[in-house]
Amino acid sequence: MENTIKVIVIDRNDERHEIEAPTDMNMNMMELCKSYELPVEGTCGGMAMCASCHMYVLSAHDLPERSDDEEDMLDEAFNVEDNSRLGCQIRLEDSLNDIEVKLAPVG
Repeated sequence: MENTIKVIVIDRNDERHEIEAPTDMNMNMMELCKSYELPVEGTCGGMAMCASCHMYVLSAHDLPERSDDEEDMLDEAFNVEDNSRLGCQIRLEDSLNDIEVKLAPVG
């Protein structure tokens, strides 16, 4: 389908979800996960002011550098790894086809 990519999300129970994601709606990974009722809070509404959409990027996709706001939030989050990102800061675009992420544990 045109204007869609495949996204793989591994939830906190290690269940794998293959999702079709629109690239023409200016959505981010947090919004996508919420729309499929995956357990992502997005408490701040995608403003990088919480870490409730913390996830690990498992694939080797080239993502934009973390913003200062994203770095600050990850500094306060639990279970942060080198591949940690806030889902609200990953915009869905064609270059992310086949991206694979894993939802970070809570707490």
